[in-house]
Amino acid sequence: MATIKDVARLAGVGLGTASRVVSGRGSVSKATLEKVQKAIVELDFRPSHAARSLLSGSSQMIGVYIPYLSGTFYTPILQSIYTALRASGLNMVVAFGVGDGNERQQAIDGVNFLIERGSDGLLVMSNSLEDGDFAALGPFQSRVAVINHRYAGIAEQCFTVDHKAGGRLAARTLLDKKHRKIAVIAGRASAPDNQERLAGFMAELDEAGIDSGKLWVADGNFTPEGGWECAERLLASGREFTAVFCANDEMAVGALSCFQQAGVAVPEQVSVLGYDDTHSAEFTAPRLTSVHIPWSEMTLNGLNYLLNRCYETDRPVKRKYKLHVTERASLAKVLSRKSTK
Repeated sequence: MATIKDVARLAGVGLGTASRVVSGRGSVSKATLEKVQKAIVELDFRPSHAARSLLSGSSQMIGVYIPYLSGTFYTPILQSIYTALRASGLNMVVAFGVGDGNERQQAIDGVNFLIERGSDGLLVMSNSLEDGDFAALGPFQSRVAVINHRYAGIAEQCFTVDHKAGGRLAARTLLDKKHRKIAVIAGRASAPDNQERLAGFMAELDEAGIDSGKLWVADGNFTPEGGWECAERLLASGREFTAVFCANDEMAVGALSCFQQAGVAVPEQVSVLGYDDTHSAEFTAPRLTSVHIPWSEMTLNGLNYLLNRCYETDRPVKRKYKLHVTERASLAKVLSRKSTK
Protein backbone atom coordinates (compact mmCIF):
# COMPACT_ATOMS: atom_id res chain seq x y z
CA MET A 1 0.00 0.00 0.00
CA ALA A 2 1.40 3.38 -1.05
CA THR A 3 2.31 5.95 1.62
CA ILE A 4 2.57 9.72 1.55
CA LYS A 5 6.35 9.28 1.28
CA ASP A 6 5.87 7.26 -1.92
CA VAL A 7 3.67 10.05 -3.32
CA ALA A 8 6.31 12.69 -2.51
CA ARG A 9 9.10 10.58 -4.04
CA LEU A 10 7.21 9.93 -7.29
CA ALA A 11 6.15 13.56 -7.62
CA GLY A 12 9.65 14.76 -6.89
CA VAL A 13 8.56 17.06 -4.06
CA GLY A 14 9.18 17.26 -0.34
CA LEU A 15 7.07 15.37 2.16
CA GLY A 16 5.64 18.63 3.52
CA THR A 17 4.50 19.71 0.06
CA ALA A 18 2.81 16.38 -0.61
CA SER A 19 1.12 16.59 2.79
CA ARG A 20 -0.24 20.07 2.00
CA VAL A 21 -1.80 18.79 -1.21
CA VAL A 22 -3.39 15.76 0.46
CA SER A 23 -4.73 17.71 3.42
CA GLY A 24 -5.86 20.69 1.35
CA ARG A 25 -4.17 23.05 3.80
CA GLY A 26 -1.54 25.51 2.65
CA SER A 27 -0.67 26.81 -0.81
CA VAL A 28 1.28 25.11 -3.59
CA SER A 29 1.84 26.09 -7.21
CA LYS A 30 -0.45 24.78 -9.92
CA ALA A 31 2.36 22.75 -11.46
CA THR A 32 3.26 21.14 -8.14
CA LEU A 33 -0.40 20.41 -7.40
CA GLU A 34 -0.72 18.62 -10.75
CA LYS A 35 2.42 16.53 -10.14
CA VAL A 36 1.28 15.41 -6.71
CA GLN A 37 -2.26 14.64 -7.91
CA LYS A 38 -0.82 12.59 -10.79
CA ALA A 39 1.33 10.61 -8.34
CA ILE A 40 -1.70 9.99 -6.11
CA VAL A 41 -3.62 8.54 -9.06
CA GLU A 42 -0.72 6.41 -10.29
CA LEU A 43 -0.10 4.96 -6.84
CA ASP A 44 -3.80 4.67 -5.99
CA PHE A 45 -2.90 6.43 -2.75
CA ARG A 46 -5.65 6.50 -0.12
CA PRO A 47 -4.67 8.11 3.17
CA SER A 48 -5.87 6.24 6.24
CA HIS A 49 -7.96 7.96 8.88
CA ALA A 50 -4.91 8.15 11.12
CA ALA A 51 -2.82 9.64 8.31
CA ARG A 52 -5.47 12.26 7.53
CA SER A 53 -5.56 13.16 11.20
CA LEU A 54 -1.81 13.71 11.28
CA LEU A 55 -1.89 15.73 8.07
CA SER A 56 -4.74 17.99 9.07
CA GLY A 57 -4.18 18.19 12.82
CA SER A 58 -7.77 17.01 13.21
CA SER A 59 -9.39 13.64 13.88
CA GLN A 60 -12.35 14.51 11.62
CA MET A 61 -14.48 12.92 14.32
CA ILE A 62 -17.26 14.26 16.54
CA GLY A 63 -18.02 12.72 19.93
CA VAL A 64 -21.66 12.21 20.95
CA TYR A 65 -22.73 11.64 24.56
CA ILE A 66 -26.18 10.24 25.41
CA PRO A 67 -27.26 9.18 28.92
CA TYR A 68 -28.35 5.65 27.97
CA LEU A 69 -28.63 3.36 24.97
CA SER A 70 -31.98 1.62 25.20
CA GLY A 71 -35.48 2.02 23.87
CA THR A 72 -36.33 3.75 20.60
CA PHE A 73 -35.74 7.42 21.43
CA TYR A 74 -32.02 7.88 20.76
CA THR A 75 -31.67 5.56 17.75
CA PRO A 76 -33.12 7.95 15.11
CA ILE A 77 -31.24 10.88 16.66
CA LEU A 78 -27.92 9.04 16.41
CA GLN A 79 -28.78 7.98 12.87
CA SER A 80 -29.44 11.58 11.78
CA ILE A 81 -26.15 12.73 13.34
CA TYR A 82 -24.18 9.94 11.70
CA THR A 83 -25.78 10.55 8.29
CA ALA A 84 -24.99 14.28 8.43
CA LEU A 85 -21.40 13.66 9.50
CA ARG A 86 -20.72 11.03 6.85
CA ALA A 87 -22.11 13.35 4.18
CA SER A 88 -19.40 15.81 5.24
CA GLY A 89 -16.63 13.23 5.27
CA LEU A 90 -16.64 13.07 9.07
CA ASN A 91 -17.32 10.33 11.58
CA MET A 92 -18.56 9.96 15.13
CA VAL A 93 -17.85 8.07 18.31
CA VAL A 94 -20.61 7.54 20.90
CA ALA A 95 -20.43 7.23 24.68
CA PHE A 96 -23.29 6.71 27.13
CA GLY A 97 -23.75 6.47 30.86
CA VAL A 98 -22.19 3.38 32.43
CA GLY A 99 -20.50 2.57 35.73
CA ASP A 100 -21.32 2.83 39.41
CA GLY A 101 -21.44 6.62 39.70
CA ASN A 102 -24.55 8.80 39.59
CA GLU A 103 -25.82 10.26 36.31
CA ARG A 104 -23.60 13.33 36.62
CA GLN A 105 -20.44 11.31 37.19
CA GLN A 106 -21.33 8.99 34.33
CA ALA A 107 -21.74 12.01 32.06
CA ILE A 108 -18.39 13.48 33.19
CA ASP A 109 -16.68 10.14 32.54
CA GLY A 110 -18.35 9.84 29.14
CA VAL A 111 -17.32 13.34 28.07
CA ASN A 112 -13.72 12.74 29.18
CA PHE A 113 -13.68 9.42 27.31
CA LEU A 114 -14.73 11.16 24.09
CA ILE A 115 -12.11 13.88 24.49
CA GLU A 116 -9.39 11.32 25.21
CA ARG A 117 -10.34 9.48 22.01
CA GLY A 118 -9.42 12.58 20.03
CA SER A 119 -12.87 14.00 19.24
CA ASP A 120 -12.65 17.40 17.55
CA GLY A 121 -15.87 18.46 19.27
CA LEU A 122 -18.69 17.09 21.43
CA LEU A 123 -22.45 16.92 21.01
CA VAL A 124 -23.88 16.34 24.50
CA MET A 125 -27.39 15.21 25.42
CA SER A 126 -27.44 15.38 29.20
CA ASN A 127 -29.15 17.50 31.84
CA SER A 128 -27.11 15.95 34.65
CA LEU A 129 -23.98 18.05 34.19
CA GLU A 130 -23.36 21.41 35.85
CA ASP A 131 -21.87 24.64 34.49
CA GLY A 132 -18.66 23.94 36.40
CA ASP A 133 -18.25 20.62 34.59
CA PHE A 134 -18.05 22.45 31.27
CA ALA A 135 -15.74 25.12 32.68
CA ALA A 136 -13.42 22.30 33.80
CA LEU A 137 -12.90 21.39 30.15
CA GLY A 138 -10.82 24.55 29.68
CA PRO A 139 -10.41 25.69 26.05
CA PHE A 140 -12.22 22.58 24.83
CA GLN A 141 -15.42 24.01 26.33
CA SER A 142 -15.82 26.11 23.15
CA ARG A 143 -16.06 22.88 21.14
CA VAL A 144 -19.19 21.58 22.86
CA ALA A 145 -22.84 21.84 21.83
CA VAL A 146 -25.67 20.73 24.14
CA ILE A 147 -29.01 19.34 22.96
CA ASN A 148 -32.27 19.62 24.96
CA HIS A 149 -30.91 21.55 27.90
CA ARG A 150 -29.69 25.07 28.57
CA TYR A 151 -26.66 25.79 30.74
CA ALA A 152 -26.22 29.43 31.73
CA GLY A 153 -22.44 29.37 31.33
CA ILE A 154 -22.59 28.22 27.70
CA ALA A 155 -26.08 29.39 26.72
CA GLU A 156 -25.08 30.16 23.12
CA GLN A 157 -23.94 26.55 22.71
CA CYS A 158 -27.27 25.06 23.85
CA PHE A 159 -30.13 24.00 21.57
CA THR A 160 -33.51 23.16 23.04
CA VAL A 161 -37.23 23.86 22.78
CA ASP A 162 -39.69 25.57 25.10
CA HIS A 163 -40.95 22.52 26.99
CA LYS A 164 -43.31 24.67 29.07
CA ALA A 165 -45.01 25.65 25.83
CA GLY A 166 -45.07 21.95 24.90
CA GLY A 167 -46.78 21.10 28.16
CA ARG A 168 -49.33 23.87 27.66
CA LEU A 169 -50.00 22.58 24.17
CA ALA A 170 -50.63 19.09 25.54
CA ALA A 171 -53.11 20.38 28.12
CA ARG A 172 -54.87 22.60 25.60
CA THR A 173 -55.24 19.64 23.23
CA LEU A 174 -57.04 17.62 25.92
CA LEU A 175 -59.15 20.59 27.02
CA ASP A 176 -60.24 21.24 23.44
CA LYS A 177 -61.51 17.65 23.34
CA LYS A 178 -63.55 18.42 26.50
CA HIS A 179 -61.40 16.30 28.83
CA ARG A 180 -61.39 17.47 32.44
CA LYS A 181 -60.78 14.21 34.32
CA ILE A 182 -57.12 13.79 33.45
CA ALA A 183 -54.34 11.59 34.83
CA VAL A 184 -50.62 12.17 34.27
CA ILE A 185 -47.79 9.68 33.80
CA ALA A 186 -44.72 11.84 34.29
CA GLY A 187 -41.04 11.25 33.61
CA ARG A 188 -38.18 11.37 36.10
CA ALA A 189 -38.88 14.08 38.66
CA SER A 190 -35.23 15.19 38.57
CA ALA A 191 -35.20 15.83 34.81
CA PRO A 192 -35.48 19.58 34.06
CA ASP A 193 -37.26 19.07 30.74
CA ASN A 194 -39.84 16.89 32.52
CA GLN A 195 -40.30 19.58 35.16
CA GLU A 196 -40.82 22.21 32.46
CA ARG A 197 -43.41 20.29 30.44
CA LEU A 198 -45.35 19.39 33.59
CA ALA A 199 -45.24 23.00 34.80
CA GLY A 200 -46.70 24.17 31.50
CA PHE A 201 -49.31 21.39 31.51
CA MET A 202 -50.47 22.15 35.05
CA ALA A 203 -50.52 25.92 34.48
CA GLU A 204 -52.79 25.53 31.46
CA LEU A 205 -55.18 23.32 33.42
CA ASP A 206 -55.24 25.72 36.38
CA GLU A 207 -56.08 28.60 34.06
CA ALA A 208 -58.97 26.52 32.69
CA GLY A 209 -60.38 26.08 36.22
CA ILE A 210 -59.05 22.57 36.86
CA ASP A 211 -57.20 22.16 40.16
CA SER A 212 -53.93 20.57 39.04
CA GLY A 213 -53.09 19.77 42.66
CA LYS A 214 -55.84 17.15 42.67
CA LEU A 215 -54.68 15.31 39.55
CA TRP A 216 -53.50 11.70 39.73
CA VAL A 217 -49.78 11.86 38.90
CA ALA A 218 -47.14 9.11 38.90
CA ASP A 219 -43.51 8.82 37.78
CA GLY A 220 -43.02 6.41 34.89
CA ASN A 221 -39.27 7.04 34.56
CA PHE A 222 -39.57 7.67 30.79
CA THR A 223 -39.72 3.91 30.05
CA PRO A 224 -42.40 1.59 28.56
CA GLU A 225 -42.18 -0.53 31.70
CA GLY A 226 -42.81 2.56 33.81
CA GLY A 227 -45.78 3.53 31.64
CA TRP A 228 -47.30 0.07 32.02
CA GLU A 229 -46.80 0.03 35.80
CA CYS A 230 -48.32 3.50 36.22
CA ALA A 231 -51.31 2.57 34.05
CA GLU A 232 -51.87 -0.52 36.23
CA ARG A 233 -51.75 1.61 39.38
CA LEU A 234 -54.11 4.13 37.83
CA LEU A 235 -56.68 1.46 36.96
CA ALA A 236 -56.39 0.02 40.48
CA SER A 237 -56.74 3.43 42.14
CA GLY A 238 -60.45 3.79 41.56
CA ARG A 239 -59.95 7.30 40.15
CA GLU A 240 -62.19 8.48 37.33
CA PHE A 241 -60.39 9.65 34.22
CA THR A 242 -61.16 10.16 30.54
CA ALA A 243 -57.60 10.94 29.41
CA VAL A 244 -53.99 10.23 30.28
CA PHE A 245 -51.12 12.53 29.41
CA CYS A 246 -47.80 10.69 29.20
CA ALA A 247 -44.67 12.86 29.35
CA ASN A 248 -43.00 10.86 26.59
CA ASP A 249 -44.03 8.38 23.92
CA GLU A 250 -42.26 5.37 25.43
CA MET A 251 -44.37 5.61 28.59
CA ALA A 252 -47.45 6.07 26.40
CA VAL A 253 -46.60 2.82 24.58
CA GLY A 254 -46.51 1.01 27.92
CA ALA A 255 -49.78 2.58 29.02
CA LEU A 256 -51.53 1.66 25.75
CA SER A 257 -50.41 -1.97 26.13
CA CYS A 258 -51.64 -2.09 29.71
CA PHE A 259 -55.04 -0.64 28.79
CA GLN A 260 -55.40 -3.12 25.94
CA GLN A 261 -54.67 -6.09 28.22
CA ALA A 262 -57.07 -4.74 30.84
CA GLY A 263 -59.86 -4.43 28.26
CA VAL A 264 -59.94 -0.62 28.39
CA ALA A 265 -60.74 0.69 24.91
CA VAL A 266 -58.65 3.56 23.54
CA PRO A 267 -59.98 6.09 22.62
CA GLU A 268 -63.57 4.97 23.29
CA GLN A 269 -63.11 4.79 27.07
CA VAL A 270 -59.90 6.74 27.60
CA SER A 271 -57.75 8.96 25.39
CA VAL A 272 -53.96 8.76 25.54
CA LEU A 273 -51.68 11.66 24.61
CA GLY A 274 -47.91 11.26 24.28
CA TYR A 275 -45.01 13.69 24.03
CA ASP A 276 -42.07 13.77 21.56
CA ASP A 277 -43.85 12.29 18.50
CA THR A 278 -41.17 9.69 17.95
CA HIS A 279 -41.24 7.18 15.09
CA SER A 280 -42.86 4.55 17.31
CA ALA A 281 -45.96 6.74 17.78
CA GLU A 282 -47.01 5.94 14.22
CA PHE A 283 -47.11 2.20 14.86
CA THR A 284 -48.86 1.76 18.21
CA ALA A 285 -52.35 0.32 18.40
CA PRO A 286 -54.18 2.60 18.18
CA ARG A 287 -51.73 5.07 16.63
CA LEU A 288 -50.59 7.57 19.24
CA THR A 289 -51.47 11.26 19.28
CA SER A 290 -48.39 13.12 20.49
CA VAL A 291 -46.90 16.57 20.98
CA HIS A 292 -44.36 16.90 18.18
CA ILE A 293 -40.89 17.96 19.35
CA PRO A 294 -38.60 18.61 16.36
CA TRP A 295 -35.75 16.48 17.67
CA SER A 296 -34.00 16.01 14.34
CA GLU A 297 -34.17 19.71 13.45
CA MET A 298 -32.95 20.75 16.89
CA THR A 299 -30.11 18.21 16.89
CA LEU A 300 -28.89 19.02 13.37
CA ASN A 301 -28.82 22.75 14.13
CA GLY A 302 -26.73 22.02 17.20
CA LEU A 303 -24.48 19.88 15.03
CA ASN A 304 -24.16 22.64 12.43
CA TYR A 305 -23.13 25.08 15.15
CA LEU A 306 -20.54 22.61 16.41
CA LEU A 307 -19.10 21.97 12.93
CA ASN A 308 -18.82 25.72 12.37
CA ARG A 309 -16.78 25.99 15.56
CA CYS A 310 -14.60 22.96 14.89
CA TYR A 311 -13.97 23.26 11.16
CA GLU A 312 -14.61 26.95 10.39
CA THR A 313 -17.56 26.14 8.13
CA ASP A 314 -20.53 28.43 7.57
CA ARG A 315 -23.52 26.16 8.05
CA PRO A 316 -26.95 27.67 8.76
CA VAL A 317 -28.02 27.57 12.41
CA LYS A 318 -31.59 28.05 13.65
CA ARG A 319 -32.51 28.36 17.31
CA LYS A 320 -36.32 28.58 17.33
CA TYR A 321 -38.48 25.58 16.51
CA LYS A 322 -42.23 25.18 16.11
CA LEU A 323 -44.20 22.72 18.22
CA HIS A 324 -47.46 21.11 17.23
CA VAL A 325 -49.64 18.13 18.04
CA THR A 326 -49.75 15.22 15.60
CA GLU A 327 -53.28 13.88 15.97
CA ARG A 328 -53.80 10.17 15.51
CA ALA A 329 -56.32 7.57 16.68
CA SER A 330 -55.57 7.50 20.44
CA LEU A 331 -57.37 10.81 21.10
CA ALA A 332 -61.11 11.42 20.95
CA LYS A 333 -63.55 14.04 22.14
CA VAL A 334 -65.49 13.45 25.34
CA LEU A 335 -69.16 13.10 24.47
CA SER A 336 -71.69 11.49 26.76
CA ARG A 337 -69.56 8.44 27.45
CA LYS A 338 -68.60 7.59 31.01
CA SER A 339 -65.12 8.04 32.30
CA THR A 340 -62.95 5.05 33.19
CA LYS A 341 -63.22 4.03 36.84
